[in-house]
Amino acid sequence: MSKKVRVRFAPSPTGGLHIGGVRTVLYNYLFARQHGGDFVLRIEDTDQSRYVPGAEAYIFDTLSWCGLEPDESPRHKGSFGPYRQSERKEIYRRYAEQLVQKGYAYYAFDAPEELEAKRKTAPNFQYNISSRGEMKNSLSLNESHVKKLLSENAPHVIRIKVPSNEEVKFTDMIRGEVSFNTSQVDDKVLLKADGMPTYHLAVVVDDCLMQISHAFRGEEWLPSAPVHILLWKYLFGEENMPQWAHLPLILKPDGNGKLSKRDGERLGFPVFAMDWTDPRTNEKTTGFKERGFLPEAFINMLALIGWNDGTEQEIFSLHELVAKFSIERVHKGGAKFNYEKAKWFNHEWIKRSAVDSYQPLVKNLFTDAGIYIDNETKFSRALELVKDRCTFLTDFVQQASFFFKAPENIDIAVIKPKWDEKKNLFFIELIRAYSLMNSWQHDALEKEFKELAAVNEIKPGDVLLPFRIMLVGGKFGPGVFDIAAMVGKDETIRRIKQALQLL
Repeated sequence: MSKKVRVRFAPSPTGGLHIGGVRTVLYNYLFARQHGGDFVLRIEDTDQSRYVPGAEAYIFDTLSWCGLEPDESPRHKGSFGPYRQSERKEIYRRYAEQLVQKGYAYYAFDAPEELEAKRKTAPNFQYNISSRGEMKNSLSLNESHVKKLLSENAPHVIRIKVPSNEEVKFTDMIRGEVSFNTSQVDDKVLLKADGMPTYHLAVVVDDCLMQISHAFRGEEWLPSAPVHILLWKYLFGEENMPQWAHLPLILKPDGNGKLSKRDGERLGFPVFAMDWTDPRTNEKTTGFKERGFLPEAFINMLALIGWNDGTEQEIFSLHELVAKFSIERVHKGGAKFNYEKAKWFNHEWIKRSAVDSYQPLVKNLFTDAGIYIDNETKFSRALELVKDRCTFLTDFVQQASFFFKAPENIDIAVIKPKWDEKKNLFFIELIRAYSLMNSWQHDALEKEFKELAAVNEIKPGDVLLPFRIMLVGGKFGPGVFDIAAMVGKDETIRRIKQALQLL
């Protein structure tokens, strides 16, 4: 690789960021870091009709949560700005006019209603070499008529003039050699009537001026590749073109086709990285972050949808992914999204991570639930005790709240069928025995409990479940003597007494 590696992600600020977009960011980021290159975030806001307020900030917030900060962007100044396409408008017009002058593009004066009428009479209508002669453009009109229309500022677009029956080829880093015949390609609009470029022109001009060395994007852009390659050839020379890689789609878990927001709503899982509320409709879409995912798990999961390092390893830190990632090992075919596997990744990351790495996040969840933590050491110990039981960060509230707040409901119905006077007397004696204890530690509590059970000729197992339910409210939680030790003497005795009153 002779020239410096520079990659880019160029989202449109039209809504929430789909996990497919975040995976594209991730692969770009990994490739750039691996080669000591730059990762550029460019905002493609040329379609002002689809612009959604707040969407750009959401993109930055998402990448920040994922730990995938760009080197250059509208917020990270570099030498190749501006990084919003709406601020580069005049640059694109210059190149569009240059293409017209060289005979590679033309002015088209067709009104939107004329195009619509044409589509109605010819259902598979394409504006291309076969039809352009019948339309209202600078190829079909005489020169004086064209000059007159331009001088009157008649609304017009600039379209690429796709050549007839040519093979356009390029080598994709994932798919190998890809070839298109231009007879299948229509004359795409390059510059719209409002002076804004379309994606086709802007992506080529910006990639060249920003010295992008590698362009990784979703495979849905593969049909547009011949137009982009022609533009590179006409404007800058094919030899200056970046290397391409078209990433496979993330597919629905229960069928074919690209995973969509509707699939997530239908099957009950997020498809956006973070919560997104559409300001136009007030519709809220849940994100992985708010569902209780760690960013490390989210990134790890995304990396392995359509890529592996050739080994059985599944848990990767971002640092390991940078070291091991290879674009050539990205699969050609789409990969089905598996939410159960995503949950597995999160569970593994919660178990393997030091609790202090997510303790502040969990503390916020406790506060939201009305449980206020005033002892960070005790909180850390509680999280450590229950983390193996948590799939999501949100699970910590249910799994550990009883350490800090007595359960509001006690599942007495589980205890009652096998409850008798013998067990009642055991717990009355346990209250007395525990109130006399000086050492309130796990081992001492367990020893006293079992000795008292033996004296009363009760199997410890027959009274352990009632004891657990008295302390936590249900059949869950870590070791019961760990719970009692953490809750403390006074609170343990109080909870036993409260339960006995209900039995």
